Amino acid sequence: MQQSNQVFLFPLNISYEDFLPYYRGQVTKVEVVDSTGRTLWISARHFRPFFTRSGIKAYFKMVVDAQGNLIQLNRV
Repeated sequence: MQQSNQVFLFPLNISYEDFLPYYRGQVTKVEVVDSTGRTLWISARHFRPFFTRSGIKAYFKMVVDAQGNLIQLNRV
């Protein structure tokens, strides 16, 4: 029996300066709290495409498979 994908919704608001260590690979995981209160640790590399001079200020939808592998990460 195949398990279904899991969907997580969460905000991320991090300044340019605060995200630099993640962008440079000095810190590898970003801690977020999803809309149901669950704490998630997500590889910082997944957020690099969303990184701007303003930092990252967005609400995200993340889909992972039954093994916890990232399928999709989008701004919503």
